[in-house]
Amino acid sequence: MKKQLVILLFIMTLSATSCKDFLALAPEYQISDQTFYKNQNDFETALTGVYSTFRGLFSGSAILYLTELSTDNTEIQWSSPSTDEMQMDQNAVTSTNGFVRSVWSTCLYTISRSNAILTRIDAVNFDQTTKDRIKGEAKFLRAFSYFYLVRLYGNVPLITETYSSPSQVAAADISLKPKEEIYKLILADLADAETLLPTTLNSDKTKASRLTVKALLGKVHLTLKNYDLAAVKLKEVIDSKSYNLVNDYKTLFTNGNNNLAESIFEVQFVAGRSLGNNYSALFTPAITSMAIFTNNLQGSGRIVPTLDLIRAYENGDARKAASVSDSVLLIGGKKSYSRYGLKFVDFKAIDLSDGTITFMPLRYADVLLMYAEVLNEQNKTTDALPYLAMIRQRAKLANPEGLTQATLRVAIEKERRVEFLHEGHRWFDLVRTDRAKTILNAHYESLKLNFKVDDFELIFPIPQNEVDLNPSLVKQNTGY
Repeated sequence: MKKQLVILLFIMTLSATSCKDFLALAPEYQISDQTFYKNQNDFETALTGVYSTFRGLFSGSAILYLTELSTDNTEIQWSSPSTDEMQMDQNAVTSTNGFVRSVWSTCLYTISRSNAILTRIDAVNFDQTTKDRIKGEAKFLRAFSYFYLVRLYGNVPLITETYSSPSQVAAADISLKPKEEIYKLILADLADAETLLPTTLNSDKTKASRLTVKALLGKVHLTLKNYDLAAVKLKEVIDSKSYNLVNDYKTLFTNGNNNLAESIFEVQFVAGRSLGNNYSALFTPAITSMAIFTNNLQGSGRIVPTLDLIRAYENGDARKAASVSDSVLLIGGKKSYSRYGLKFVDFKAIDLSDGTITFMPLRYADVLLMYAEVLNEQNKTTDALPYLAMIRQRAKLANPEGLTQATLRVAIEKERRVEFLHEGHRWFDLVRTDRAKTILNAHYESLKLNFKVDDFELIFPIPQNEVDLNPSLVKQNTGY
């Protein structure tokens, strides 16, 4: 009976069809085989669904709780945070945390929808060029989803098939696989996507192109410390001359930031129909009398910059005024001290949970700083400096000089922190460079907080409901 329950819940969680089909008379596992995936239009529609599901990682902001609130970048100012929020802020995450469960489910749902395309598309006859593009985009999204999963949770299920009946699900292996196997699939998917996608740059940055894949491949190789392979892919993106740093840093995070020259891959939002984001509430103060929004709306103060982060900006850094503020305008014209974030905040929003500012999981500044890091790790410190300098010049800061390999590591770490505030990089950066325990524990100590990051906490727990459903296949991460 328990196995049957697992099967039913697994189908509901990883369904390849949309929520609107939930009340259809035919079982969902029959709908996809019998009435869909019959022609090119069906696969284009299905691919849109995969992008839509992946977008959910950023619209609900769960990924930012795991990658920003868990670090020294941000903290909670809201007076009545939820238990889940407090766990993230205090590094006391449990396996029942809702943000942990949300990211896990969204990634697996995206993977399932990708699988639904990839396992069926070769059997349907339509234009091969179009078919290759759809396959390439589906593989990119599956790889990106697995990349989030493996970095956050370690060992995870490796699923590349779809199932036509409950009996097939019952026979499937849905156990956790070693992270080495997950990375093998990620690299294979991205290698395939690189050849399947067209060479021309896609002007619509919400869709993956070949250069999008190269940028992600560079990041994966960097994470694995495959520096030579990372250097090749990142240099190919740079040498393509398809991207540029925008002159005004602020334009990256304000209204109208779609398809900018710096954007490599982006998630767009529109107001209405639950297609906006909640950044405008998330990053701004929970002050009832503030006057920074239309109709004097109140933020929630749930992910706001720490004082340490604000002090991390060098004097004259042009990014600071575009990223953070410590003074909020009140009704009546007075100002009050309150730290808050400015990036991705839609000051034109009439509903703070319905913002329209585009989010960029991949942008060119990241490629430049990753390439500087790679060169430095290859003992090419002098060669790395110009790429760091490009980022600093845009910020109106002096070029770095006289850095050794060790001091350049620290310089890049500091640069990434202020460059990518609220963009979901900080946790991954600290873990990748083996600096998470050192940096975060020092941060807690400086605040005289009794928090601590232990080795086991460098990955998050497997959601407890997954373990409860099938403990013979899903083992909880050590320490949780």
